[in-house]
Amino acid sequence: MYKNLKEKLWAFITQNNPDLMFTLQEGYSVTTYLEDKIQKVMPMVMDLISESKPGHVIEELALLKMTKELRPSRFNYIKDVVTRDFPVEFNKFREAGVLTYECINMIEACNDIFETFGFSEDKPEDNRLRHAVIARVHDYLSI
Repeated sequence: MYKNLKEKLWAFITQNNPDLMFTLQEGYSVTTYLEDKIQKVMPMVMDLISESKPGHVIEELALLKMTKELRPSRFNYIKDVVTRDFPVEFNKFREAGVLTYECINMIEACNDIFETFGFSEDKPEDNRLRHAVIARVHDYLSI
């Protein structure tokens, strides 16, 4: 179970939060981060095991809890904005193999906007946020 949780958490991070993935890799702290997250959910896991819950259910609930602060994905949000609103640049970045890198840079450029609008799963989609991000991405691409 522990190994599966570790693999699933890392897979989630690499797909949805590559900015975090690079930060963890640069700091040589991948293992520490993953193990810390898993240790925090182990009491819940043990409770679910004692309740005879199926393994896949336990893993899913544990993954949801471990990734709560990582959702929604700023990376996926930025990538969606670039895909929809800047298709020429999206294709250029994708073909050059730098799409992930550029999206990570755009996340950093938009962090204050995400904070100002309280970007979270608990808030419904906000058109003002989207327009602010589009404007900032436009500025980023114009540099």
